[in-house]
Amino acid sequence: MVLNILVHRPVDEVWKKWITPEDIEQWNVPSDGWRCFNVFNDFIESGLFCYAMETKDGKERIEHKSIYHQIVPYELIVYMLDSARKSTVEFQQIDRNTIVRDTFDPERQTPLKVQQDFYQSVLERFKAYVEAG
Repeated sequence: MVLNILVHRPVDEVWKKWITPEDIEQWNVPSDGWRCFNVFNDFIESGLFCYAMETKDGKERIEHKSIYHQIVPYELIVYMLDSARKSTVEFQQIDRNTIVRDTFDPERQTPLKVQQDFYQSVLERFKAYVEAG
């Protein structure tokens, strides 16, 4: 699955907001009905990245854990989820804007449209958060 978003900020700002735990907790949700917490990010190759995301009513919860396989500053992040699914995030600066392209192996048990809508909503919130400053 491939998702894209154009963020109207330079790549250095976009990159920082993507990898900083305090920022991740602010944007890494699909809607106001969710919260993200317990973010840990050892941002080095072979480092661990994890967080919890849940609905504010506690009815749905996602635990995310992954290991970084490749990091090219301001360009590329490749990681493997603990479910052996690969994810690649690319950052491409065009003028003072940045395209973020998130490519990942979808889950087998969740319909593709549901996953696409969920993760596109997260990207939209990331864009709004970064552009708000």
